[in-house]
Amino acid sequence: MRIKVHCQNRVGILRDILNLLVDYGINVNRGEVGGDQGNAIYLLCPNLINLQLQSLRPKLEAIPGVFGVKRVGLMPSERRHLELNALLGALDFPVLSIDMGGSIVAANRAAAQLLGVRVDEVPGIPLARYVEDFDLPELVRANKARINGLRIKVKGDTFLADIAPLQSEHDESEALAGAVLTLHRADRVGERIYNVRKHELRGFDSIFQSSKVMAAVVREARRMAPLDAPLLIEGETGTGKELLARACHLASPRGQSPFMALNCAGLPESMAETELFGYGPGAFEGARPEGKLGLLELTAGGTLFLDGVGEMSPRLQAKLLRFLQDGCFRRVGSDEEVYLDVRVICATQVDLSELCAKGEFRQDLYHRLNVLSLHIPPLRECLDGLPPLVEHFLDSASRQIGCGLPKLAPPVLDKLGHYHWPGNVRQLENVLFQAVSLCDGGTVRPEHIRLPDYGAPQPLGDFSLEGGLDAIVGRFEKAVLERLYLEHPSSRLLGKRLGVSHTTIANKLRLHGLGKDDS
Repeated sequence: MRIKVHCQNRVGILRDILNLLVDYGINVNRGEVGGDQGNAIYLLCPNLINLQLQSLRPKLEAIPGVFGVKRVGLMPSERRHLELNALLGALDFPVLSIDMGGSIVAANRAAAQLLGVRVDEVPGIPLARYVEDFDLPELVRANKARINGLRIKVKGDTFLADIAPLQSEHDESEALAGAVLTLHRADRVGERIYNVRKHELRGFDSIFQSSKVMAAVVREARRMAPLDAPLLIEGETGTGKELLARACHLASPRGQSPFMALNCAGLPESMAETELFGYGPGAFEGARPEGKLGLLELTAGGTLFLDGVGEMSPRLQAKLLRFLQDGCFRRVGSDEEVYLDVRVICATQVDLSELCAKGEFRQDLYHRLNVLSLHIPPLRECLDGLPPLVEHFLDSASRQIGCGLPKLAPPVLDKLGHYHWPGNVRQLENVLFQAVSLCDGGTVRPEHIRLPDYGAPQPLGDFSLEGGLDAIVGRFEKAVLERLYLEHPSSRLLGKRLGVSHTTIANKLRLHGLGKDDS
């Protein structure tokens, strides 16, 4: 039987309780102190029966400082042990406790299955029997701190290990009791990260299709999504290229596998290469000794999204091309070939065919990426669907801010419809969020819509508008003739280019003092 004595925390109270139990011939196998302030004593008494407890209770409660005695089902340490086992048993990844001699003290069911033994056979097994070139006690002594993502091999399979030292409050190495080792399969780490972020991913239903042009793009994307081939998405900044890529991923057979994204724009070549392909142990000065997995490996079986692919360096273009051709690559500083099954979706703001013509992008890579292609139109070409989109962003902003859904003053929609939107849908969302935060009285008015003038089309550029109409038109006509005469250096050629007679061109050239009359 296990009993709990609720008592005062005073010197000698345990002795008084044990003396009474001795007088009654009650054997105590184990005792523990518990409670928030150490105000409970738990005793394991195997030969104590209910009848004895009933007669003993008044005498125990008569001891100064004892407030009550009752029977309990478990000692505190037993409860913690059972709870810990239940928690560890619920984990689907291996967890092991290792002592400073390198032996396994305890393990959960997943770890025992990995090692090929029963849970009760685990204690005492040397870790070195299963792990290659890995001295855990020495590593713990050297670091005395938590280590995350250490790459190790267990029975020939690659794992990423998290190591948490078991240490007292003191920092002396002698105080180390061992470490808890948590293992994650390297080929499933990306899947775990994806599952954590999965609520952020959105499918085609969340893409606004109020515009006929955008609805047509989504119809094309739905047809292309299940195809296991590279996809190239073109569109200006802020048009939602990554959102469309995620939707294609979710609608594909890989939808339950990882989706990883890397923006190649603005990243130094070395950083982009290690982020994408990872690096081997000790690949360069300052590198982690165990190496690092790249996004490709974390995406195994899933979809990798590369934004700004037009800004990739020639070296990265070559490595990506090899992966697309052969399905393999090498980590930085490693000779090991890594073979993976990953679908690649790329996005670009620039015309890759033009870059190829200039020699700034590999033509063979362009053709590999452009197996399937989608073009997302800018917002200024989708203004037929603007009102529902505005209502959606107003609702979203009011929910984030925590206010009621505001009304829209009639002139606001007209103002939004006449803007050029260089930042596209993302800019519209930000402008409306700011408007909701500024408005009072529950109505968004034109003064709440703050639109910058940058990026506005300037048909005449820096052309001077001084003087009257004839003077302005004359200057413009002279500028046009002056510019085109360099490419068409005769009145006949220039007249053909502009669709007028060569006599007309000759007269105008003479009027503006340009070229020579070669009619």
